[in-house]
Amino acid sequence: MSAENPDLAIAQAATLEPIQDIADRAGIPAEALIPYGSYKAKVDIRKVPQGQGSSKLVLVSAMSPTPAGEGKSTTTVGLADAFTQKGKRTMVALREPALGPIMGIKGGATGGGYAQVVPMEDINLHFTGDFHAIQIANNTLAALVDNHIHQGNQVNIDPRRIQWKRVVDVNDRALRQTVIGLGGPAQGVPREDGFDIVVASEIMAILCLATDLADLSRRIGDIVVGFTYGREPVTVRDLKVEGAITMLLKDALMPNLVQTLGGTPALVHGGPFANIAHGCNSLTATRLALSLADITVTEAGFGSDLGAEKFLDIKARFGDVRPDAAVVVATVRALKMHGGIGKDDLAEENIDAALKGTENLARHVQNLRKFGIEPVIALNRFPTDTEAELDAVLEWAKEQGFRAALSEVWAKGGEGGLAVADEVLAAFEDGSEFHHLYDPEAGVEESLRTLAREIYGADDVVFSDKAPAALRTLKKNRWDKLPVCVAKTQYSFSDDPKALGAPTGHVLHVRDLVPRIGAGFVVALTGSIMTMPGLPKEPAALRMGVNEDGEAFGLF
Repeated sequence: MSAENPDLAIAQAATLEPIQDIADRAGIPAEALIPYGSYKAKVDIRKVPQGQGSSKLVLVSAMSPTPAGEGKSTTTVGLADAFTQKGKRTMVALREPALGPIMGIKGGATGGGYAQVVPMEDINLHFTGDFHAIQIANNTLAALVDNHIHQGNQVNIDPRRIQWKRVVDVNDRALRQTVIGLGGPAQGVPREDGFDIVVASEIMAILCLATDLADLSRRIGDIVVGFTYGREPVTVRDLKVEGAITMLLKDALMPNLVQTLGGTPALVHGGPFANIAHGCNSLTATRLALSLADITVTEAGFGSDLGAEKFLDIKARFGDVRPDAAVVVATVRALKMHGGIGKDDLAEENIDAALKGTENLARHVQNLRKFGIEPVIALNRFPTDTEAELDAVLEWAKEQGFRAALSEVWAKGGEGGLAVADEVLAAFEDGSEFHHLYDPEAGVEESLRTLAREIYGADDVVFSDKAPAALRTLKKNRWDKLPVCVAKTQYSFSDDPKALGAPTGHVLHVRDLVPRIGAGFVVALTGSIMTMPGLPKEPAALRMGVNEDGEAFGLF
């Protein structure tokens, strides 16, 4: 095993089961399976008998992330394998990794150690082509919009008020703001434009919230691409191209079936980021798992303030699903960073800093309690953690009345998640009283204030830059009663990424409100968050490649 790359080495050394065997274990009939090689397949949900299971749903979230890494996906996979070891009919539902951050910072996103979904290389790279389909569908729509203007502009689109951007699955800061149509009349109408990353596309959000092809087509038709000179909305339906865009996505809508290292069936489908989108895997995959399994384990991006809140206030609302239990992943390393210790000093024992950092963890637990869920803390063990630090955090949790257990799934797979699984099973027995945090009927402004005060610890919300005008547009078009999807830094409860711990008394700065009518929500852009990331000084891509046998290296 490569000491530099143990995750990939473990995945490459694993003996995988044929995907037909995994499908049989999940209860997916052969006629519903569309194999992509030997170890991955798409599932035609129309051919899967519904109502076979009455699954308990476990939502995995985490404390505010740090550069040290928390291992949320690793914990999710390991917990699912733990339930499998306990004889529970289990499925795990995860998002697909995006190539942009894989080449940038993350290097991979399929779990780690002995708690991974496999085939790791395929999932982390092009997988079954879903992201490419979303990218092409998004950019075909962009081309159709510009062609419509070039060919006479029958619906009177104002080129200055087009809000539909092109996308690419690359962290490319140079494309954030562009000018297109240069070169003369034959090249189109010049205008300002820009690119988002694929995971920020409304097409991605729609794919992950659509229930079937008809719903997908309806939602695509509802997309607002821009406004007329009279400031009336222009939709995809107005352009009469919803059928073409849906056609490009018909295969991408089907969930992808793979497996964990422990042999648990895994559905990996969809991939919106939680800091700039709603951060959950597809509703079709989650519903499929719920219909087949006794226990479904899923995760939502980043912490309770981002992915978990959006799962509970957006996905659960639209999809009529409700979690029976939740898990908050924490690490001693992250606790010490929130307690004021720099990344370079995390290997040194510091119980005081770890306990100081628990203020961040406690906020996440309390946030989930506000939805009527009593979460379990999974303390994810890292090699540098000392027994004294781990014991101190677990004792703190006990004193606070929080459920908590040590997770060792990276090193031990499902066996290392049995203690967390026991706590989750106990939480099932206690039951939950799940409810949404806010009522969209109160309006976007009030919904944002509720989130700011109850989840972020802020005192109020300030609407600046484009937001006041955008708010007037929302009200004019009766879009102000939609749920809100807050685009915010993942590193802090505030919109300031440097404000670690559990800040209070701050103000949430909303600079724009973007209607995503097809998705069914309004995106609130806060602080300096960007929908097209950039690459770091030393991208993970610098360490990647393939050997002479075609095997990848550098993924982690």
